[in-house]
Parts: sequence; structure tokens; C-alpha cells
Amino acid sequence: MTLPLDTKLEFGLMTVHRRTEPADQPWLPSQDDARAFVGQADRLGYDSLWVGDHIAFSISILDPLLQLAQAAAYSPRLGLGTAVYLLPLRHPTPVAKMVATLDHLCEGRLTFGVGVGGEFPVEYAACGVPVAERGARLSEAIPLLKRLWTGEPVTSEGRFYPFPEVRLSPPARQPGGPPIWCGGRSEAALGRAARLADGWVSYVVTPDMYRDALDTIAGAAEAAGRKLERYGTGHLLFARIDRSYEQALDSAAESLSVRYAMDFRKPAAKYAALGSPADVAARIAEFHAAGVRQIIVDLVGPYEDRDIQIERFATEVRPLLADIAGSTPTVSTN
Repeated sequence: MTLPLDTKLEFGLMTVHRRTEPADQPWLPSQDDARAFVGQADRLGYDSLWVGDHIAFSISILDPLLQLAQAAAYSPRLGLGTAVYLLPLRHPTPVAKMVATLDHLCEGRLTFGVGVGGEFPVEYAACGVPVAERGARLSEAIPLLKRLWTGEPVTSEGRFYPFPEVRLSPPARQPGGPPIWCGGRSEAALGRAARLADGWVSYVVTPDMYRDALDTIAGAAEAAGRKLERYGTGHLLFARIDRSYEQALDSAAESLSVRYAMDFRKPAAKYAALGSPADVAARIAEFHAAGVRQIIVDLVGPYEDRDIQIERFATEVRPLLADIAGSTPTVSTN
């Protein structure tokens, strides 16, 4: 089986993470900052905005669905996505209601990426969810979301989420609900993406790993008897544009080590797109050849460089990929 991939390469922009703040100077998010971020992404022709999700993380992080609701009000064009929402931390019924509401607020521009996480077990403990159950819970929750989004009566007799008949109204804006993309790199995660999801979104993989994973998904989807008309393929790519590869690696390693509370230099060297605009574009071209059709750019480094990096990627990297992306975005000067 060959997965039916999109022909167009699109570029999403990941919400920029702030560095850990001094204890006596906590980070206070502002509407002006969010409006400026969304406005810049819109003006520079990015296709979508994406957010991550954690209950408890090593740095400050906001709720993903509320962030996207705010972004929907600031841009009527940009697609919106989660990469990824840790669905096993929550009961799927209220999540279905919130996501259906968001799908209406953004007029059907939402892609709902979901995953299990697990790098920070404390957030599972804080939510009263055994971390060992996270995969099974996700596998049970995904079909429930799709059924609830239809607006038809739903009864569940599942192991984790049994409930009597309930009807979600209104149904999601998109027929059948937003596309669900699964994250994860394990065999179990790829099998779940093949059986239950509308797409796969990865991070910390190489192009070769990505290609192999799509082969695994295609084989598992065929074995499950799925008839796919379209399958989404995304990749969250750490990137840093700088004067040299070493300078880019230094900045990326420093910021990612803070974010993940570990030495991230070797993973950054292996998985990120680093260096000159041509270097970054070449890495993206490798991922495109491996099957990626949605590059979600996570521009790492000092927070103060955020706007410059966003601008440079749009004006210096993306034009180098016009031959595989299909077109060069229109950049507004307003």
C-alpha cells in the first residue's frame, strides 16, 4: 500500500518557547505579544500555527487549545494545529466538546495532533492517570472523539471511558471532525497512527527514520483494511539560522537543553536543521523526499531572536524550496 500524500509542501510555525525566567521575574503573557506573533506569521505567508502541550513542564507553557482560540481571533487565514495534545491526560468527552468548539471558532482550520508524552511522568501522576496506560487510553479515545464529533448519540462501553448515551451538539465544524494526526515513534505509536489516525506527525527523527516509519504505517494500514483517500504527514523540525553550523548548533543546544532539562547537544546535531539558509533548506528537502508534507518549524535559540528568525526563514529559506513547495509565499509589507 502507498499512502496517499498531499502534493503541496506547507510550512507551519511552532509557538516560540521562552527561556526559563528568574523566580522573581515570572513570565506574564500579553495579548500584544500574541497578536504580534500571529500577525507576523500571517504577514510572512506561513501556512499554519502549531502549539505543544504539557500540564507540567520544565519551562512556562500555556494551554494549547486556549492559545489556538486566541490565534483564531487574530487571523482568519492561518491553519491551526496541536503537536501534540496529550489526550490520555484528559477524559475524551470534554475534550471533544472543547475541540469541536475550537473547530467552529476557527471555521474548520484545525488539525488535532495527539500523542502520549510520558517524558515528564509527574504530569500523569498529577492528573491521576497511570503512565503505563497512556497508549491504551489514547487508542480508546481517538474513535470516541470521531463518534462524538458527528453529533449523533454515542454510548461507550470502553475499558477507560464507559458512559451512557450522550449527544454532542453542535457537531464539529469539519464533517467528521478535525483531522486527527498521531505522534510517536514506537512500533505501537506507528500502528495506532495506521489504524486510527488521519495522519502522522513526528519529531526528533531523521529523514531516513521518517521514510521507514511511513513504510511501517502504510503496511499496518493495509493490514487493517483501511481505504485511505488522503493521509497527512507532518514533522516538527528544530531549526536555527546562523552564520555557521557551529554557531547554530551552540544556540540550539543551549535553548533546547533548558527546555527539556537535559543535555540536548547531540540530539540537536542529529535531528535539527542548522546553519545557513541553504543548509536549513537542504535539510527540509530531505524530509520532503522522505514524505513530509507539513514542516512545522520550531525556531530555537534566544527568545530575543524570535522575530528575526521567523523573518529570515520566510524570506531566505522558504524561497529556496519553491520548486518542491509549489510556490513562494506572498509576503505582506503592511
